[in-house]
Amino acid sequence: METILDWSLLNSMFRVVAPLLLAALGGALCARVGIFNVALEGMMLTGAFSAILGNYWFGNVWLALLFACLCVAAVSLLFGYLCIHLQANAIVVGVAINFLATGLTAFCLFAIFNVKGQYYDKSMTGLPKWNIPFIQDIPVVGQIISGHTPLVYLAFLLVAVLQYVLFKTVLGFRLNAVGENPVAAKSLGLRVRRYQYGAVLASGVLCALAGAQLSLGQVTLFAENMTAGRGFIALVATMLGQSNPLGVMGSSMLFGLMDALSIRLQGFSLPTHFTMMLPYVMTILVMLFVKDKSYLRQSGRIAGK
Repeated sequence: METILDWSLLNSMFRVVAPLLLAALGGALCARVGIFNVALEGMMLTGAFSAILGNYWFGNVWLALLFACLCVAAVSLLFGYLCIHLQANAIVVGVAINFLATGLTAFCLFAIFNVKGQYYDKSMTGLPKWNIPFIQDIPVVGQIISGHTPLVYLAFLLVAVLQYVLFKTVLGFRLNAVGENPVAAKSLGLRVRRYQYGAVLASGVLCALAGAQLSLGQVTLFAENMTAGRGFIALVATMLGQSNPLGVMGSSMLFGLMDALSIRLQGFSLPTHFTMMLPYVMTILVMLFVKDKSYLRQSGRIAGK
């Protein structure tokens, strides 16, 4: 008899945490340069749709990933231009992009595929599952770690890479300086806008990969609003982790565990609407314990009020 807590739950957690972690790392990069990126949800949704569209057009999952990255990079540059160049309010711009992505993906779904609700093609192949040699044969560990898509492993690899870059390299120190005090950074000769645009662009690429993991990794289809608030959960994970890659990973795994648990509970005759709200209830509970508002002061330039 299937139990609620077993090793397959941890395997499911690693699978569902990847989109949250990738998007949250993108949000952390933006926070490091002083930008509060509320558009994570819209960028993820755009990435999910463009990955399916790229797979439909090119018939190659890797070209689909590249196409998704290019599409979301364009959206992130729009976000960056409005927030950095025109000095628009990042929260207002982010909310607008989220609504734009929701409407635009629904429109393109009907205009290109002539369907409403969702698009599925049984002949379309998704991201491959990698079985790691030797590790897959280890009891328990192989069941948890092996058998995931490349983007799952990439998400955790990027945590280590970003942790090193942000706190051990000159580039990381400059990014932090730009976020802490852009005026002082500019006086030292740093090109503040260039670093901010770079962070926003990298955030867009990470959100594209997060969306692609949803539409080509977990399933092989696109449904309207399939991100279902994961971009906002990723934003909370960024705040809870204080924009530190390791902290972001820990908070993302917490939300991923709740998401996997909600899926598991659906097999125990519990009401679906009750189980689906478990990750969002956890998000609200976590926000009750987030006391430090320095994140908002640093990234949104809205708190000092």
